Amino acid sequence: MSNIDRIAIVGAGVAGMALAILAAKQGYQVSLYERNSQVSSMGAGVTLWPNAVYILQQMGLEKELKHLGGAPRFMRQFNQQGVLLGELDIETMNSLSGFISVTVLRRDLMSILDSALDDLGVERQFNCTITPQAIEGLKQTFDLVVGADGRMHTVVRQVLYQGKITPRYQGFINIIGISQVEEGALDEAIHDFRGFGERFGIVPVTPGVCYWAAAWSTPMDKERPLSAWYEEMHRRFMNWPGPVQRVLKSYDKTSLRRIFVHDLDPLPYWHKGSVLMIGDAAHASLPTSGQGACQALEDAWHLVRILAEQDELNTALTAFYQRRIAKTSAAQAAGRQLAQGIFSALSEPPASVSGISVEQLTQFWMQGLEVE
Repeated sequence: MSNIDRIAIVGAGVAGMALAILAAKQGYQVSLYERNSQVSSMGAGVTLWPNAVYILQQMGLEKELKHLGGAPRFMRQFNQQGVLLGELDIETMNSLSGFISVTVLRRDLMSILDSALDDLGVERQFNCTITPQAIEGLKQTFDLVVGADGRMHTVVRQVLYQGKITPRYQGFINIIGISQVEEGALDEAIHDFRGFGERFGIVPVTPGVCYWAAAWSTPMDKERPLSAWYEEMHRRFMNWPGPVQRVLKSYDKTSLRRIFVHDLDPLPYWHKGSVLMIGDAAHASLPTSGQGACQALEDAWHLVRILAEQDELNTALTAFYQRRIAKTSAAQAAGRQLAQGIFSALSEPPASVSGISVEQLTQFWMQGLEVE
């Protein structure tokens, strides 16, 4: 076991909270620092594929997740006229992996993680803005400082790369929200509608509740009022199929959020000395990868296991990077490839999910997880 006892974690998102739970369970003294006034619940919802559910089972949280989440049976892709183009059989994927897939509102996932931290007595400090100077202070007090503070404004990546690495805007916007829909309207299936340079995804969660994302290619304009973006969304999708119209008529206005979608290029290292970054801070992928939260959970699980395997910290952190970089880079590449197919100028319709092998996808997602 590496010669560490105290771990500071910067950022109370999925990666940071999962690491805090797993590390505390192994006896580490953990302190969690969050810039906001409460646990972050940014985003509408999350699809947790079997690799993520495996990690949550290891954390002892699968029962709570099943209670609050949904279990989609299919992912169906349509064109903007509502013609079915292809279908991914999620139930087969679940059977092959031995674990279910779960859709859950992000606020509910964060509540599950927060309650687990309460049970473990993990120290959390809110309204705590960590600066580069503060990182130096944490290094003096803690054996390991982990940055899990997101893709856009991470201070830990700033420290490790002296501000030379910035996320890359990928040319499209996401507007996300949560809607009430008629129970059974989505038939336990994720709906993915695609046009040229536009996409509308709808994900059922509990009966009558779904989250969704409206996306289209556009230059980044942070000066434009949010109301103008929301009005454009309604104009763009006003003639799209019935499910799209239903969610646009029934969303919770407080759930709306506009996101200029960025990701990262794969990085040559994630740590220097006793400072490490994980999750989106280290390898942010596009939402089209479907693996952002899943890979954050894998990071936390692998890191705690490697710390237990290695005697020396630098060796452990180097081993962590080597174990994770291929899979996280593949998720980044897959997200970009799909986004380019949707949001760049094309002469042909976007590829169908029918071309995806369930067996190969399952094998990739479960890669590196010691599932019996």
